[in-house]
Amino acid sequence: MTIPLRDPDMHFASDNAGPAAPEIIEAVVRANSGYASSYGADGFAAEVQDKIRTIFAAPDAVVYLVATGTAANCLGLATLCPPWSTIYCHRESHIEMDECAGPEFYTGGAKLTLLDGNDAKVRLDSLETALDSAAPVGVHNVQRGVLSLTNATECGAVYSPQEIAALTGAARHYGLPCHMDGARFANAQIATRSHAADLSWRSGIDILSFGGTKNGLLGVEAVILFDPARAWEFELRRKRGGHLFSKHRYLSAQMSAYLENDLWLRLARRANAAAKRLSTGMAANPSVKINHQPDANMVFASWPREIHRQAFEAGARYYLWPPNQPLEGNGEEMLSARLVCNWTTSDAEVDSLLEILAG
Repeated sequence: MTIPLRDPDMHFASDNAGPAAPEIIEAVVRANSGYASSYGADGFAAEVQDKIRTIFAAPDAVVYLVATGTAANCLGLATLCPPWSTIYCHRESHIEMDECAGPEFYTGGAKLTLLDGNDAKVRLDSLETALDSAAPVGVHNVQRGVLSLTNATECGAVYSPQEIAALTGAARHYGLPCHMDGARFANAQIATRSHAADLSWRSGIDILSFGGTKNGLLGVEAVILFDPARAWEFELRRKRGGHLFSKHRYLSAQMSAYLENDLWLRLARRANAAAKRLSTGMAANPSVKINHQPDANMVFASWPREIHRQAFEAGARYYLWPPNQPLEGNGEEMLSARLVCNWTTSDAEVDSLLEILAG
């Protein structure tokens, strides 16, 4: 696979900002020939379902495609959680921080119960306490609804299959289903060296939002329902929510090419390797503090304000995190940042930024 030529800037703002892989563009061009049935009746859609069933060793799984991660998460959660219940999630999860109350909207009013844990990973005792103390007087209270986990997390850490199983086990004790936001599932699988099934249904996940947009696709996410009994409700919710594409073949063609010959894993492996190079170099710099466990393709770190100014002036692109930190002020004050690698992030980009940080 040829990596396209890049401009000299250092791009670490977001994996959403990276280009689509050439194999994906080629697949869309091929799909554009002639006519194909609409609304998911195209031949590519059947290929996608067969490939995902094989990859996840889940012969009964049902797969639906949508264009955004928010749609994948919100429709999946709505299929699992009634409006009088709550979604248990980490307080730094994407569904809490970055989806504009979409889960509450699509579920018809279900609330979010926020849990604690380092690196945006739900801590087991935080979940158990929330579950044990829920609905003490029955009908007057919001009911236990669904557990939602994010892998890789919003802070770049990953859950192992054993960690997932412990958390879903606590939820199962109360009969709750479990959802996973897998916008960066490929990065988590590379990081844990686990089988896709072990990171999902074998560890107790009922619905997985399987991401592609952050890992080299133009714009498509798969929602994998490991229990086919929930499929019809999801179909109705997808249509009612405005996320059933008429020219569906262009979603299907992307996802089919993504899954062909492990392209999805090869792209994630590149991104993770770049982040590893970056975090290793930062850890060796006494002026830099790593803020979260950098398991996948994101690095959260702090260094002096003056060096941030130098990095931005040299063409580096990344976010101060949180973003409300001013660049004006004491040059020695530590400011924190989020840096995200994608499948095209080069060693040269990483090394250029490390050279600036070294002073």
